[in-house]
Formats: sequence, structure tokens, C-alpha cells
Amino acid sequence: MAGSSIGQRLVLTSFGESHGKCVGAVLDGCPAGLELDEKDIQVMLDYRKPGQSLVSTQRKEGDIVEILSGVFRGYTTGAPIAMIIWNKDQNSRDYEQLQTKMRPGHSDYPALIKYNGFNDYRGGGRFSGRLTATHVMGGAVARKLLSVALNVETHSYTTKIGRISMRGKFDLSMKEKIYANEVRCPDQNAAKRMRNAILDARKSGDTLGGIIESTTYNVPVGLGEPIFGSLESDISKAIYSIPSVKGVEFGSGFAGSELFGSQNNDPYVTRGGKIATKTNNAGGILGGLSNGMPIVMRVAFKPASSIAKRQSTVDIKTKKPVILQVQGRHDPCVVPRAPPVVDSLVSLVLADHALMGGFIKPVL
Repeated sequence: MAGSSIGQRLVLTSFGESHGKCVGAVLDGCPAGLELDEKDIQVMLDYRKPGQSLVSTQRKEGDIVEILSGVFRGYTTGAPIAMIIWNKDQNSRDYEQLQTKMRPGHSDYPALIKYNGFNDYRGGGRFSGRLTATHVMGGAVARKLLSVALNVETHSYTTKIGRISMRGKFDLSMKEKIYANEVRCPDQNAAKRMRNAILDARKSGDTLGGIIESTTYNVPVGLGEPIFGSLESDISKAIYSIPSVKGVEFGSGFAGSELFGSQNNDPYVTRGGKIATKTNNAGGILGGLSNGMPIVMRVAFKPASSIAKRQSTVDIKTKKPVILQVQGRHDPCVVPRAPPVVDSLVSLVLADHALMGGFIKPVL
């Protein structure tokens, strides 16, 4: 299936299906000499895995990663790093009716047409959020590479669920609070209200969307390859590979369109002998290049499409309208499981650009 790889110097290839034997990733281009084992990857997978709370799907998957190649005696060798997770708790019977009844909000219909009915429809197949585990496998390696080589760190967190928003702005002192609650919001009071809103939606057979913000610190100046390989372009492309993502903005984003240039521009200053900007409306990127300020991005997620309510659809065999009630175990809100996925994809893109720009060498 075309489109299963991303990156130029650090290339991630994703494989597998939601209800297949396994899902996996191959990361090619990682420098030799990075200390790495399964634990470095597992910690990020554990943040993402299903069945951890009532605000996520009740599918129980351990998501235990196995490294098959590319690591020897605890260090990367420079060869492709192959990783897999075995699927163990799939229930494909819930999806039999979906061979002919198209779920509203899902990829079922365009996928069926594109692949002439040969696509794996079980659990969404290649289009399932299950495949974000492959993003995390590759991204966890990139995340460690950036930390070791450049002291770069990315933190993604929930800022909004439905109409409930986090108060205040994120800073590094709050990073330990992100995973202190089920919804991954560093504002503990807002987190309680977000959790209740998700559970209320679940009780009514419905779902909620939300917003994740991502902040990356210590980014060197000059990452990016304009025009079509700008940092914003490549990060956005990666983020849109996450199912349910419908919007990406950097810095002041859409709100900046309401300001005057005199309000939105970031004046240059010196801090500790280094050039910086007084504000960060640009979100750390100017002209497609990193400017040394934190990269700040927000990602909008639509409400999950698999709802328990009865919905109108069409049976593709009879071409007649029918009523569909989706079966199976689904997330009432995908946002709480998405921060490690956003972290991983941002890290993949930044590490790829750091290798292209010579900020990280092929051998550490």
C-alpha cells in the first residue's frame, strides 16, 4: 500500500492491520551508537495502549514491543530497526456487517472503492487508530535520539475536550502532570471535568473530540528545507497521518489572523547572550525554518466516528438506506491516547531534519 513510509534520512515504514497478526515498524537511517532497548520504546507505548481506563476503548492489548533487528549489545548498529507488536485481543465478528454497511465518518466507503473490496475491513484495517502504535515505535527511537544528541524534548498534552479547556499556558514545570490523570491534561481541575464529559458522552452512546497542544524545547536554529520541505509542512503531513485529526496550527495560528502585524510579530531580544524573541506567535518556525524558540503546535481531533447510537447509512449491495448500530469496543474520545502519538511524529520529523541538516551525524 503506497504511503506507508515517511521521512528522507530517517525513514519510518508502518505495516500491519488492526485485526491482523501484528502491527510493526521499520526505522531506517538511525545513526549507529545510540543506546537503545525495548524499555525505551515500551514506556511510550504504555502511554498509548488501549484498555487503561474508562475514557478509552476496552480492547485489552499489552502492546509489548519486540526489536527484531538493528540493535546489538544494547546499541543501534546503523541497520534498519525492525519492531513488532502482536495483536492478541481482536474480535472480528463485530465487523461482519460492515462488509456492506458503510459506517458514517469512517474510511469504509472510499477504501472499498479504491481497493475494489480487497481491503481488510476488520477494525478499520490499515485505517485504524491501532496503527498509531507503529508511529510510537519509530517515534520513541527518534525521541531518544534527539534527547541524547541535541537535548531536544517534546511534550504533548490535552488542552481541550469538547468545550472544556485547560487554563493557563504549559511550561516545563508541568511536564510530570501530563500523565498524572486519564485525559493527559496538566491542569488537574480541568482534567476532572474533561473525564466526566467523556464518560457522560459514553453513557449516551456518543463521542467527543478535542485539542492536543505540543511544545518542543531546545530546537536548534535552522531545521527545515524550504520550500516544500518546510518544517511546518513536514510536521503537518506527519500529524495528518493520525486518524481523526482535522486541524493543525502553529503559534498564534488562526487567532493570529485577527491581529495586526504589530501585534503578531515577535520582537527580537537577547537572553543570556543568545538571540531570542520576546513573544512566540510564530510558534518557533519562520519561513519554514526553526528559529530557536519552542515549537508550539495545536492539533484538532474530531469526535470518534464509531458511536453506539443508531445511524442512517446505505447498504452497498442493495443501494438502499439502512439503519446501522456499530458494535465492538471503541474510544469515546481518542484524545487521551494521542499525546504520545503526537510526541512521536514531531520527534520523527525533527530527527529527520536534524540528520538532513547535519545537526546529528550518522555515527554518534
